[in-house]
Amino acid sequence: MSDTTPKKKRILPKILLVILLIICCLAGFIFFNASKNMKQMKKTVDSGMEVISSYADVKPVDAGEYSQIKMKGIMKFNVSQYDVENLGNLSVMTVNMGFMQMVSYVITPFDKNMPLLSMDFMYILGNRKAYAEFYDLVSDKDSEEYKAVLEKIKAFENKYSDLADLETSPAWYDDLMTTALHKSGKASDDSRIDEMFNDAIRCYMETANSLETMSDGEKTEKLEITQKYCDGLVEKGGVSTDVFKKELGEETTKDFFNKVFFGTAAYK
Repeated sequence: MSDTTPKKKRILPKILLVILLIICCLAGFIFFNASKNMKQMKKTVDSGMEVISSYADVKPVDAGEYSQIKMKGIMKFNVSQYDVENLGNLSVMTVNMGFMQMVSYVITPFDKNMPLLSMDFMYILGNRKAYAEFYDLVSDKDSEEYKAVLEKIKAFENKYSDLADLETSPAWYDDLMTTALHKSGKASDDSRIDEMFNDAIRCYMETANSLETMSDGEKTEKLEITQKYCDGLVEKGGVSTDVFKKELGEETTKDFFNKVFFGTAAYK
C-alpha cells in the first residue's frame, strides 16, 4: 500500500491540470467565436439601420427601464427602440450569451397596411440560424392592395433558396405567417445571411413607401388586430415569449411588449 499511494497522489494533480487546460481551451474557443460573432452581428445591424434610414426618418425612442433586461444574472438583452416616420415602431434587441449571439429586429406598422416583420438572426459558434417572418396583422388579407404587397414579399422569399431550410415547431400563430424564411448556414455564409437581413428590410420599406397612409379608422382597426396578436403571444406563448414570461413574469412581459418591443401603447 505504501508503494502505490504516492503514485496516486502524483497522478491526481496531473488529471486536474489536464481538466483545467481543457476548460481554458474551451473558454478561449467560445470567447474567440463570440468576439467574431459580435462584430459580424453589429455589422449586420448597422447596415440594416442604414437601409431603413435611407427610406424613412428613423428617430430613437427612450426604451426606459427596458433598455437593458437582465436574466439569470448573466444574460443581458440590450434593447433599442425607434419611431419610423409614416410607418410605426422598430425594436432592435441584441444579446451575447457567450456560445450564442442573437439579434431580434421587429418592425410593427401602424400607419401603412403592411404585415409585421419579425427577424431573429442567431450566431452559434460557427453556425448560423436566420428567421425572417411576415405576419398578416391586417383587416383584409384578400384585398387587391394587400395581395400586391404579399406578391412583392414572396419575390424576396424565393431569392434565398440556396440557404438550407430550418424546420420549426408548430405554433398557434402559424396561420398569421403567410410568408417566412427559416434558414441555416455557417460562418462562411455570413455575407449571404447579411444580404438576406438587409434585403428583407429593403423589400419591406420599398413596399411600404408605395402605399398610402391609412385613414384614422383603418389605423384603429389595425392597432386592435396588432394588440390582439401581442396579447396572444403573452397568453398563449411563443418560443422567445416563454423565456421572458419565465424570467420577468406575465405582467412585465406584457408591459415590455406594449411599450417597447411592439410599441402598441404609443398608438392608442
